Amino acid sequence: MTSPGAPLTLSVQHVSVHFGGLYALTDVSFDVSANEIVGLIGPNGAGKTTAFNVVCGFQRPQTGSVRFPHIDRENLRPHQLARAGVARTLQGVGLFDRLSVLENVMAGAQSRRTGGLASSLLGLPRSSRHERELRAEALATLDRLGIAAYAASLPGSIPYGIAKKVAVARALMVRPSLLLLDEPASGLDESELEEFARVIVELGTTTSVLLVEHNMDFVMPLVHRLVVLNFGEVIAAGTPRDISHDETVLAAYLGVDE
Repeated sequence: MTSPGAPLTLSVQHVSVHFGGLYALTDVSFDVSANEIVGLIGPNGAGKTTAFNVVCGFQRPQTGSVRFPHIDRENLRPHQLARAGVARTLQGVGLFDRLSVLENVMAGAQSRRTGGLASSLLGLPRSSRHERELRAEALATLDRLGIAAYAASLPGSIPYGIAKKVAVARALMVRPSLLLLDEPASGLDESELEEFARVIVELGTTTSVLLVEHNMDFVMPLVHRLVVLNFGEVIAAGTPRDISHDETVLAAYLGVDE
């Protein structure tokens, strides 16, 4: 657990999003503290994807703000996230088919490149040294996730569960303070779910994590706190134990009558 008063890495305050007369989010507020794993859950149509898109800068809210207190910035656009120490993965793995696993992971450090494209093409010493350092870091990141053996493989030749880890490894090359995971459990079998849960728990020891997920069995054992959305509103927030006994959540999310 994170300690009370831990510094925040994300603060979503009074966010509302509407499309014409349809409100996707209404006055949504939640936060994520340093080295905390927070799950954003809810039934289909609850507003999880919209909330994730707002945090990532894909969707501008009509009201409210998304602040990143660790850098004192708010309402970042997608291209600004990496340089702000915020990394994300999406529902699909989104790997480059013609690059090896190692090269895909190295690509995650693009925002940190210092040599520039020209020096890379010319093979200048500074660029070569930087590439060697990135390669070593990418290999270490793959090893951290237990998939270094796939470094030379192409994405099309590896299992889907491994590809999901590669996407996380690429995000970690940003050296994020905050990692955003969109439906990390989607498409995984039971053994892959267990392994991926262990990965997320380990990541949470050094990085704040916000994950959007609908699989409660996957989420419950690994998060510190849960935020539950229904029809675009926060209906509950608390520890997994609190949420599992919340009658409003049982009615809305699990289909149990109050």
